[in-house]
Amino acid sequence: MFQNKEKINVVWLKRDLRLTDHRPLKLAEASDLPTLLLYVFEPILLEDPHYSERHWRFVTESLTDMNRHLARKISVAHDDVVTALNQIQSNYQVASIFSHEEVGLAATYTRDKAVLTWANEHSVNWVETASGAVIRPCANRDSWDKNWQKVMRADLVDNHVDLIKIVSFKFNTSKLPATWKRANPAMQAGGSSQARKVLNDFFDSRGVDYHRLISKPRQSQLSCSRMSPYLAWGNISLREMYQHLLRHWNRTGWRRPLIALSSRLHWHCHFIQKFESECNMQFEPINVGYRNMPYRHDAQSDQDLVAWQTGNTGYPLVDACMRCLNKTGYINFRMRAMLVSFLCHHLQIDWRRGVSHLASVFLDFEPGIHYAQFQMQAGVTGINTIRIYNPTKQAQEHDPDGLFILQWCSELSSLPKAVLFEPWTLTAMEEIMYGFAIGQDYPAPIVDTQKTYRQASERLWSWRKRIDVKTDAKRILRRHVRSN
Repeated sequence: MFQNKEKINVVWLKRDLRLTDHRPLKLAEASDLPTLLLYVFEPILLEDPHYSERHWRFVTESLTDMNRHLARKISVAHDDVVTALNQIQSNYQVASIFSHEEVGLAATYTRDKAVLTWANEHSVNWVETASGAVIRPCANRDSWDKNWQKVMRADLVDNHVDLIKIVSFKFNTSKLPATWKRANPAMQAGGSSQARKVLNDFFDSRGVDYHRLISKPRQSQLSCSRMSPYLAWGNISLREMYQHLLRHWNRTGWRRPLIALSSRLHWHCHFIQKFESECNMQFEPINVGYRNMPYRHDAQSDQDLVAWQTGNTGYPLVDACMRCLNKTGYINFRMRAMLVSFLCHHLQIDWRRGVSHLASVFLDFEPGIHYAQFQMQAGVTGINTIRIYNPTKQAQEHDPDGLFILQWCSELSSLPKAVLFEPWTLTAMEEIMYGFAIGQDYPAPIVDTQKTYRQASERLWSWRKRIDVKTDAKRILRRHVRSN
């Protein structure tokens, strides 16, 4: 069957689009066999509502950046992975597949099972290496923090891709959109080179106020690290970033921002681990007591959902955040939490109806973090603090001059700051004075948040007291919080 076919290894790239601190590439380097570097644009993901063109542009840019450092280019397929492997097998004899474990959606888990079946049927050795400090399987967290520190402080994998004899296979990719190769200046560009520029820029100067400005929707765009898409798509490993941080640990004036950033890197793996251990949270609340939580499903809720998705709710900060996301793929953490709270608490819309939309606009969509965080902010875990965000109060506290709002809701520019956060309070005379009509120039509020706040608070706290919620909360704590 394999007569006259060259024996090779395959490094299957997924969310690890880099050439440094890369264990699968090191395994290929240590082998005597030539290696094919494979990336597959899979229809199951291209058609998935969690993803959009911005993600595939970022991936394309990442692959282009990798190719600049390789003697032969990465082989790119546009098919399901098993079909791509069969095509490779038609020209080569695949000995081993090396890849990182992927903590992904149900679709990628099903795909992985199909790849394992294919590997077994073709006597191919598939070696998966851990991603970051995520443990598979993980029954509890008793030694998890120690393992995180051990992994993050371990020596980086010393990759020498120039020592790998790279072979290639020409797939038919003619149907991949050409727009993926066109830069979008409104969004961060992909690639390890860009990742390092952004990281160095953060530590050069702009990160010194990270801890103070992290909650500000406008200032955080500069003061935050902006490394999340590069971590999500593996342009840089979490360990590389953490060790870069440690090299600055004793820098004068930087201790507080570095402590804050370090904690973020730690919970990055924590939330992915939670999703790895309970991946059904893609479909159901992690706490089974919330499975019958009441939500609106009427025709008006459909319209309200669209208003939320497009940034036309009548609440300036909510709309500014969503419009910013739709355009740039980024807003800071607090504003993301506010968007989820507005959807689930004020609009009383099931979190599952909004989770894929935010994934599709987050350039840094990471399944594990996304689902664990979404459920936490929606208040359906039974273990986290219940937070119901008041969008007007958030605007007054974190965008007091309204600069972020005016950047994204320019139709409000004629209004004085006194009414900018609540334009619906304008009197008829004031509308005439400012040449502004609520409901025409800017949407009227789709809900009354004073009323919905009380309703949401009563609903969430009454459910929190339920026996089934409390019982499953204890199970969740046993599994995801260390016992000592």
